[in-house]
Amino acid sequence: MRLYLDVCCFNRPFDDQAQTRIRLETESKLVLQDLVRTGRHALVWSYIMDFEVANNPFEERIRHILEWRKLASEVIHECDAVLEVAKCLVSDGVSAYDALHVGCAVAGRCDVFVSTDDRLLRKVERTGLIEALTPGPALAFAEKWYEN
Repeated sequence: MRLYLDVCCFNRPFDDQAQTRIRLETESKLVLQDLVRTGRHALVWSYIMDFEVANNPFEERIRHILEWRKLASEVIHECDAVLEVAKCLVSDGVSAYDALHVGCAVAGRCDVFVSTDDRLLRKVERTGLIEALTPGPALAFAEKWYEN
């Protein structure tokens, strides 16, 4: 399965783990990454990930997150397909960066777009372009836990 995790997901382990939701999303995201590391699922990266990560004010986070770029099966670059999806989403009130992430996930033929941003996920789901889930449900979806 092809996965696209946005920058919010990669930053989740650095958030306050005292909150149950954040801790569970962190654990789910780490399991998804382990499944990428073992080759069970593919991680898709993008030029907008590179841009956003490079602008992170915390050097340690930049290094940690960019390690995952090396494990990506594909890096999506700016193209008409990405920009078309992004324009559609921006007109629906999605921020430009978020819209470009979704555009890259769609152009990269990802099976699921993973984010911790509920509002973004609702807007993306309404488009029907791609499955859009938080880390926990994304893990269940990727591993087909509930297909029986």
